Amino acid sequence: MALRSIEDRKSKSLIHKMFSAKDRSRRGINHSSEIEAFPRFGTEMQADQNAKTLKTFVATWNVGGKPPENSLVLDDFLQLSAPSDIYVLGFQEIVPLNAGNVLVLEDSEPAARWLALINQSLNGSNNHFQTLRKTTSMMDAKTCHGTRAAKLTSTPSGSLFFPKYSLKAVSKQFRTESKKRLKTCNCVSELERRYTRDSCFRCQQSNFSDDDFSSEEDDGPNSVVLSEIINSSGHNQKYSLIVSKQMVGIFLTIWVRRELVQHISHLKTSCISRGIMGLGNKGCIAVSMLLYKTSFCFICSHLASGEKEGDELRRNLDVIEILKCTYFPRRCKVPNSRIPERILEHDRIVWFGDLNYRIALNHTETLKLLKKREWETLLSKDQLKIEREAGRVFKGWREGLIKFAPTYKYSYNSDSYLGETNISPSKRRTPAWCDRILWTGDGVHQLSYERKDSNRYQFSDHRPVCATFSMEVSVRESSYSNFLKIEVEELLPK
Repeated sequence: MALRSIEDRKSKSLIHKMFSAKDRSRRGINHSSEIEAFPRFGTEMQADQNAKTLKTFVATWNVGGKPPENSLVLDDFLQLSAPSDIYVLGFQEIVPLNAGNVLVLEDSEPAARWLALINQSLNGSNNHFQTLRKTTSMMDAKTCHGTRAAKLTSTPSGSLFFPKYSLKAVSKQFRTESKKRLKTCNCVSELERRYTRDSCFRCQQSNFSDDDFSSEEDDGPNSVVLSEIINSSGHNQKYSLIVSKQMVGIFLTIWVRRELVQHISHLKTSCISRGIMGLGNKGCIAVSMLLYKTSFCFICSHLASGEKEGDELRRNLDVIEILKCTYFPRRCKVPNSRIPERILEHDRIVWFGDLNYRIALNHTETLKLLKKREWETLLSKDQLKIEREAGRVFKGWREGLIKFAPTYKYSYNSDSYLGETNISPSKRRTPAWCDRILWTGDGVHQLSYERKDSNRYQFSDHRPVCATFSMEVSVRESSYSNFLKIEVEELLPK
């Protein structure tokens, strides 16, 4: 009995020291002897164990309906001299916004070409267009077997394009993991969370069947052909494609380091059309995903155009409707898990694209300030800045300091704004910062915000805008209190 009493007192004393150390650490008191006795409870150690910092590159580019040249090199655009962990690229007007692409059949060939160019830079693949042609010829031969001829189809704009599924075929080549796998749930059950210190973040395939989730590239009659396509990057692939989604002229693609793919789950996309009569020439593509235990949402949008007074209100309405209507269906099979279904429920959110907000000055006065490089004066008249500060749109969102010239509207294949040359007033447009990147959420720190200027990018009337971020992600789901509870229970006498 006396022995048990001594053990109880020792155990209580030990627990008392643990809670005292925790309390002192909160108040900033440092007693090295006791901290050394329990190093796992130090705040710095906890931060190292439970969080990672990943560099994320985000870019937006309205390419003016022009497909990229085969010779276009994107190394500088992607800032590969200081590579990132995640690449999020959004394009607008990837095809001409004509009746054929909007009403009939969207042309997916330019998107496939952009994917090949991105893969060439990220993974050093030199035979991307050979692979593209091989993919198309294989699929044409397979699907047209027994017919008289296999021909490419012509769009209303006159350009040739591969069959509609060519984007899906090319996308599959650049993936290292099935899209079905990325859509699955890796949430840890309550029982596992309570009784295990370390959780497995790999997808729990045993809980799901292949019928639970659809995969874009696996749909259609060409699934057999897809399995025959050889990955052009092979096992040396550094980055893996996880998203490639097109809606008329809007195209969103996301690439991550190959070793991060296994930690991605709950991958979902949502498209919102905001064009006239609900058409998809304007609107957004939004992607939701879980990386480790942190939820991300990336929104690539093309908002209402126009520089007449009051057009900014239509753009505001587009943003409001996108926030209201975007929905990511819940697929998590673990009850009470915190999987977001709406944009604003995510931990880290980045919104980018051709937002089309203009400068509230006349054309002549804007050009005068441009020549003097008086960015601050121009920014004071920027519609997006005015609407944000008034709380009418993007309230609480952040944007980096703009230290570059307006990105719209240039003469094609020129570094002069349309209107600086002799042109009729009906065709000229006032320069503006149409292309923007905004974000919200804790744990996001912007590292750079700039536009890209190169002769290679002058085929469009817009200039691309890029930003890099340092983003914190939670690696473990168990909180400090849960972890402490497990440790205390283990130290209690039997």
